[in-house]
Formats: sequence, C-alpha cells, structure tokens
Amino acid sequence: MANYRQRGKNSWELTVSLGRGADGKYIRRTKTIVVEDERILRAPKRLETYLDHEWLKFKEEIEAGSYIAPAKLTFSQFVEIWKEKYAIKQLERKTIYNYQVNLNLRILPAFGHLQLDQIKPLHIVDFLESLGKDGSRKDKKSGALSSGTVQMNHRILKNIFSRAVEWKVIKENPVAEVKKPKVVHKEIIPYDEDEVRAMLQALQKEPYHWRMMITLALTTGMRRGELLGLEWKHIDWESGVIDVQQSVPISLKGEVIVKEPKTRNSKRKVALSPSVLAELRDYYIYRIKERNVIGDAWQGGDHFFVFSHADGRAFHHERPYLWFRQFIKKNGFRYIRFHDLRHTSATLLINQGVHAKLISERLGHGSITTTMNIYGHALRSADQAAAEKFENLFNMDGKKTEKKTRGS
Repeated sequence: MANYRQRGKNSWELTVSLGRGADGKYIRRTKTIVVEDERILRAPKRLETYLDHEWLKFKEEIEAGSYIAPAKLTFSQFVEIWKEKYAIKQLERKTIYNYQVNLNLRILPAFGHLQLDQIKPLHIVDFLESLGKDGSRKDKKSGALSSGTVQMNHRILKNIFSRAVEWKVIKENPVAEVKKPKVVHKEIIPYDEDEVRAMLQALQKEPYHWRMMITLALTTGMRRGELLGLEWKHIDWESGVIDVQQSVPISLKGEVIVKEPKTRNSKRKVALSPSVLAELRDYYIYRIKERNVIGDAWQGGDHFFVFSHADGRAFHHERPYLWFRQFIKKNGFRYIRFHDLRHTSATLLINQGVHAKLISERLGHGSITTTMNIYGHALRSADQAAAEKFENLFNMDGKKTEKKTRGS
C-alpha cells in the first residue's frame, strides 16, 4: 500500500502500517495533511519530497508514542493525553491536584462524553453560567460556587483546549473567545478579640496538636502549608523564634511535597510570645515521648513535623481546613476559613498599634503594599481610633479650661 494518497485538491492522507494485530488484521494509522504552499503544489518533485518528509515525521511520532489521533477523540480521552504529555511535566503538583478535583467534580461530567471538536464556545458559556447558580456545589452546601472556583474552571478548560490547538488536534480553542469570569472578593471579617478568647477556651477540649496549630496560626500568621511544613528543627528555643523555611503545599497518601515557601519574602523569622513558647515546649516534650513509644513503627522518615499523625506521617494538606470547619460548627462560632486565622492575626496586631511594615514582615508579604491592600480597611479603622484618642484628650482639656474660667 502507498504511504500516502491524494484525498482532495490540496490534501493527502498519510498511512503508516504497524503490522498485524492479535486478531490477524492489519493495524494502520492515518493522518490527513493540507498543503497550502502553491510553490510546492506546482512542482511535482518538490511535492513528492515534502510528502515523503511529512510521512517520515508521522511515522516517527507513532513509533515514539507521541502521535495523537484526532478522529472521534472525546474530551475525556484527550484529558488523559493532556495529563500525560503536559500537566505532569509542566504544572506544580498542587495545581494538578486542584485541576483534577474540578475535572472530576464538574468538567468531565459536563464534557467528557463529547467529541473534542464538537465543543463550541456556547457550551463553555452555558457551563460556566451553571456553576454560578444555586445548587452547583457538590459538598451538600447551599448556594453557588465562589467566583474564584468558576474562574478556575475557565482556566482549566482554556489550558486543555490550548494544548489541543497547539498539537493540531483541533483548529480553534472554544474557550479563547469566552470572557474570563470576574472574581468577586468577599470582605474579610476576621474574629475580634472576644471571638478569639472564646475560641481559645473551646480549644482546651480539643486534641493537643490541633490546639497548638490554631494557637500558632493566630499568633504567627503562618499559612496552612507553612504550619504543615514546620519541623522542630526550625524552632530556636533560646531566642523564641520560628524560622519559616519550608512549606507542604500538598500531602497525599504516600506522597509528601516539601518545598520552599510561596515567595522569597515568605522565608522569614517569626517571634513567639513567652507563653506560647512555653506551651510549644510542653507540646515538644509530649511529641518526643509519643515518638519514643512508637519506636520502630515511626513513619516520619527524615522529617519530624510539628503537626503530623502520631506515627510521624504528614497530614493530608486539606485536613486542617476540614477539622477547623467542624470545630467552629460544633462550637457555634461564626464561620471563617482556616486561612482567615492569618487575617485575624494581622488584624489583632493592627488594633494593638503595630506598624504595618512589621506586620508585613511577620506575614511574609512581598512588600508593605500587599499588606496595605489587604488590610487597608483595618488600618484606616485603627487610624480613626487613634484620632479619637486625641479628640478625647482635647475634650478633657477643654472641660478643664472651662471649669478654670468659671472658678476665676
């Protein structure tokens, strides 16, 4: 059989034979190419050389296992190819995890069965619109998904279809012309001092490790991944300082990713109050005894995380969030996210009159501008409270002056 044959005015079908299969039938792979260069089409010898070259390239792709056959390829099938040839090699492990969660929960049920080239922009628009409606959540909560989650689904789809265009599986990306959904940032309302006191009281009845994790989250402003990545070797007992050196952005069964924190500024030193340091020391003694009892059953490897399972295994990266959600529900506290403990920490410092520059360094922000943007409202409120103190001072002076005048 010829390696290629003409199918249209300027299109040819390339064929590569892979021999006989187990059933005795020949296995062939085909690919249609279009020649648009008129100079090649007008010169038979040049056209033959070009087609031979394209056929050899096609044959090499098949033999290397890199050829993607577009015929009747479903979205679900292409996602597997995308993961193998792009996601695993180019994306961070945590990003892959988050993408996979959204693919399994939302995207694949909607598009998995459709052929890749049949998905049009209107399908994408309808899908994103459905995510913003009540009942779109998969966690049994009422209401719609957050605008951030809707935008993430748009980003995932755009990434997948961009690779399909790049690899010439389809001609156009149906997501390219679909406007990116806007993210509506909800106002952060962290706990006030009374709520923090109530929560600390309720924590006394909780397991030791959770009590200490929430205490550190409140008093240091450390991120969840930074708390999960914290090891005992990062604590200077003499100076009472935590050296934030690493983070655990993702931890699954049998796989723990330990890496440097979010940004260059995230590597920082955070001072502890004497009482928190003393409590942390007691917890350290508790963990050492716990490890000694476990003995050879210890599974922490080279890491001795401050917060982990009793046998040293790292917590799943979502476990603090899930535990905290149940804790506040059980105790009837106002709902905030685990990450909002970080915001609570910053706001408490602002209310105590701590300078924004020091707060910025403590939180590991890239610049004080980031701190000002996030906590601008709290800083303005603190500034107003400071102004009112002057008002009270001058009012008192005014009253004293008035009394003096009357008595003279």
